[in-house]
Amino acid sequence: MNHAIGLRALLITAALGLNARATPVIFTATPEARVQTPFQTLVPQPKSASFPAGTLALTGLGVRVAGNAPELGWAARDLRAEWQSRLGAALPDAAAGTPAIVIGTLADATLAAQAKAAGLTPSGAEGYALWVDAGGAYVVGADARGAYLGAQTLRQLLTPAGLRYARITDAPALRQRVAMIYLDQYSKGVNDALIPMLAQLKYNAVLVMSNYVQWDTAKAGGYAHPGGASKAEARRVADVARSYGLEVIPLLETLSHAGWMFYGGKNQDLRQDPDSQNPWAYDTLNPDTYSRVVLPILKEAVDLFQPRTIHLGHDEVRNRDRFPARENGKAAGFETLFVNDVVTLHDYLKSLGVNSMIWHDTAFADAVIGTLPARLPKDLQVAYWNYAPGNSFGLLGTIQKLGFPTFGASWSDPGNPEGHAKAAAATGAQGMIQTRWTGYFGNPSVWDGNADQGTPFVRAASAFWNPAAPPVQDAERRYRDLYQPTPYRAEAGVTVNLTPVVTRSLTDEDGHGWIGKGADIDLRNLKSGVQRLGAYLFDVQGAVMLRGSRASVKTLPERATVDLNRTARALVFLHATGWPAATNREKIGQYDIEYADGTKITQPLEYGRHIRAWTDTAPTSMIPAPGWNGVTGEGLSVAVPALEWVNPKPTVPIRSVTLVSAGGNANPALLGLTVLGN
Repeated sequence: MNHAIGLRALLITAALGLNARATPVIFTATPEARVQTPFQTLVPQPKSASFPAGTLALTGLGVRVAGNAPELGWAARDLRAEWQSRLGAALPDAAAGTPAIVIGTLADATLAAQAKAAGLTPSGAEGYALWVDAGGAYVVGADARGAYLGAQTLRQLLTPAGLRYARITDAPALRQRVAMIYLDQYSKGVNDALIPMLAQLKYNAVLVMSNYVQWDTAKAGGYAHPGGASKAEARRVADVARSYGLEVIPLLETLSHAGWMFYGGKNQDLRQDPDSQNPWAYDTLNPDTYSRVVLPILKEAVDLFQPRTIHLGHDEVRNRDRFPARENGKAAGFETLFVNDVVTLHDYLKSLGVNSMIWHDTAFADAVIGTLPARLPKDLQVAYWNYAPGNSFGLLGTIQKLGFPTFGASWSDPGNPEGHAKAAAATGAQGMIQTRWTGYFGNPSVWDGNADQGTPFVRAASAFWNPAAPPVQDAERRYRDLYQPTPYRAEAGVTVNLTPVVTRSLTDEDGHGWIGKGADIDLRNLKSGVQRLGAYLFDVQGAVMLRGSRASVKTLPERATVDLNRTARALVFLHATGWPAATNREKIGQYDIEYADGTKITQPLEYGRHIRAWTDTAPTSMIPAPGWNGVTGEGLSVAVPALEWVNPKPTVPIRSVTLVSAGGNANPALLGLTVLGN
């Protein structure tokens, strides 16, 4: 940071009850107030990789594809996208006689010989070799798919100065690596970001929640949900996924979770439980269930997606409705009803050349595992979901020993995808599925609201590819950056020293600092001074903590004002609350921005969306960027995020910014303020 760029006076006013004081302070200009830099580690971590010193310069560098496989063209497309998003520059075709990025497979004799000479011959399905040195960058796949995945690794070697030298041989531990996505009315805006990200993370399939697609059958029957995606959108998403090398596996929840077929009060005669007010399961003994609803929709799904496999659900069948509830069902018994339904759907799909998959929990429950599985088709694929951390995944191997092609299925808890993938690899499972349960019509929440279910896509991708690799430590930052790629560049600005309005120290030696809980429960590990936290530079000197309902903060000021008198592209607030809010998205305060022309803008602070407690480390929203992460003296994980507020009037000077507290349990505290764009 260059302090010589300039020091200017800044007027800050803190409203302390009826009294206010104005104190001139110093802010410091810097050319690197915000810097997005490439990650140093690769995700997924390759099986074998070394990084000699050196960088292949970008000047004159172009790309050349050796072969005609579609995957090679996709690789060049993705590299060009990386150049454009990260550097704002085009990656041209390679010119003769200059170093180049060469992408091909062992089918090309020249590349095969070069890989052998480099001692990096790839092997195995989806395997690849990659090396970068002064002579160029080479990605050689054992097959075309391997070349495509190798290009995803090469993208991570890009820096503003060039491509980092590397020597890599790699191949996946698990054959199928599946991520779950949704189709709803918000599909395009989300899936167009998710699908390229999943491909970059080396997934090779997507499980597509398709219950509420507006099927022709559902429209004709009056139960098509308006929040569902159109068939045209479903087809488009499938085409986009395949263009990124992702197999499409539709998920149509049948037998249970069948509320989609009863939407609008329709098909009530097909309920398994006639007394159910919120139908969950359908009647397997009514032929109309199949002829009127289930089989026609399965046929539409096959025609639309052209899948190799359809996931039929069949989980939690007796979790809500009585099953069986009707007298004829009771006479047949649950096992027969379940098996006959699976066989009916399996045989129908098999006649169309499509495989079937189900969840494990109902068919392999302790009460029935000794009898029911023996009645199921042995080519039925079974997805064993277990969302606990650790290594207790014994049933995965049991199901496989019973003769079924088996997948593991993980969710979001730290240690769950990692441990489950190790078990899947050890038992020789077909692969792993990273599930996501964000609601049938909640696609945008994977970025804002349930982002803690998006971050695990990064962790799971690493574990599914290479279960022996250590867990990803910066998954939140990577997820945010992969979903919304940021250019590799520095942005100038100023850091603000908030000392005159600090109301609490970050340390608490005597019960009167931070939140008043003592030295073991404070922010002493967030050091004072100018420092880079995430992508931003902040001058941290303490906390501008405001009033809340807790006794220890009731006497603090209700608001604090910073007089800026300058233009800005954006303002960045390093902030947190002392305690959690009672409900998510509760308004706990706001920033009031006043311009020199007298106009004002209010930025509300919704809990979990714009700000969260320092002890609340679950990143439910990606609107705030990762800032500082650490631990307290007693070892509690804590975090302080950074909210970048983009100024809609960048040419009009901002006169002042005022932080206001709503006075509730979640009282806001501002720890740093940085102005971007000066």
